[in-house]
Amino acid sequence: MKAFVRLCVAAAVCFVTVFIIGNIMLLRGSGDSGEYRVEAKRLCNEIEKIGSYDITRYPHITGLYEDTGDKLYVTNRHYLIINAGGKLYRAEYTTEKNSGRALIIFNVAFAAVFIITTCVLVYLYRQLIRPFEKIKTVPTELARGNLAVPISEEKSRMLGKFTWGIDMLRESIEQGREREMKLRRDKRTLVLSLSHDIKTPLSAIKLSTAALRKGLYKDKQKQDEVIEGISQRADEIEKLLKELTESGEEELISFDMKIGEEFLDPMIERIKSRYLPRLEQTGTKFIIGKHTNPLLICDTDRLCECLQNLIENAIKYGDGKLIEISFSCEDGCELITVSNTGSTPAPHELTGLFESFKRGSNSDGINGSGLGLYICKRLMTSMKGDIFADIKENRFEATLIAALA
Repeated sequence: MKAFVRLCVAAAVCFVTVFIIGNIMLLRGSGDSGEYRVEAKRLCNEIEKIGSYDITRYPHITGLYEDTGDKLYVTNRHYLIINAGGKLYRAEYTTEKNSGRALIIFNVAFAAVFIITTCVLVYLYRQLIRPFEKIKTVPTELARGNLAVPISEEKSRMLGKFTWGIDMLRESIEQGREREMKLRRDKRTLVLSLSHDIKTPLSAIKLSTAALRKGLYKDKQKQDEVIEGISQRADEIEKLLKELTESGEEELISFDMKIGEEFLDPMIERIKSRYLPRLEQTGTKFIIGKHTNPLLICDTDRLCECLQNLIENAIKYGDGKLIEISFSCEDGCELITVSNTGSTPAPHELTGLFESFKRGSNSDGINGSGLGLYICKRLMTSMKGDIFADIKENRFEATLIAALA
């Protein structure tokens, strides 16, 4: 707001300055320009040639009077005496006609510009500045966790969609917070339940091992039965721990999926427009192979997200020379392969790359969480597809399998 006020004050000062300087210059320029002398000479020539004259042809000459003795020089106007055809004439003139017109034109034009500028500033104030003042603290309040901050509905064309988007952001944060609280409650309930379930086989294991340690079972067959029981209880604990681990992975990623039938071309164009300029700047050759435009069963945003993850990995772990996207069709599926030259993981590490927090040996010294390919795996399987990795001709290849509609 303060910046807008300063802008208005600066504009007002500029207008006043231009107005004053312009009027002063025009008024100073309204002096003797000498044009009336030229017109008087032409008028004299006209009288000498045809014996008459038309004064309307001379804008600076306001009157022409013949010699009447002493009265020839009696006037309050500017004049000069001309001799035409042997007679003396008093030619009255003005020097203000053109300058006065210029002064009027300047002031009218100046007033029009001033009015237009004022209207623009008022429009900006009403449509942009004032509405923005009402909501400028909303992002800060949302960042602090105050989701109850009021967001006024604005009919402004400039800020209407912005305020609507802020309101949607608040709703999204609220929903995210609710999901987080639900996940926390569910996790706590699960941990308590599994902890209770683990205590039973764990107690049995402790009792059995204590009995074995004290030699309470003399019979070899009985000892084998106890050992088998310990093994079974250990399997139960392992199963419960596996459930706990899987529940943690379920919480790790939770996406809203909108699976439908989508064409391939728009997704590839999206990827191309995002990465081609960026890779050209770094000197990386980016090749998108020939492909048809099949109809896929997928969520457009999620499939694009998988492609983006693969390209980001190619940028991060490759040598910056080449990244290629190739296509093929097999068994009712579209195969989209992203390959890059450079450092590759060991062949035996390929299957483990799609597990959470697992990274290849080629990731040493490179920041990362080990979740990119895991997320791709989860997303692709949710879309009735899959993903696998391979190494061919010193290139790392990651292939998305998308089902055809």
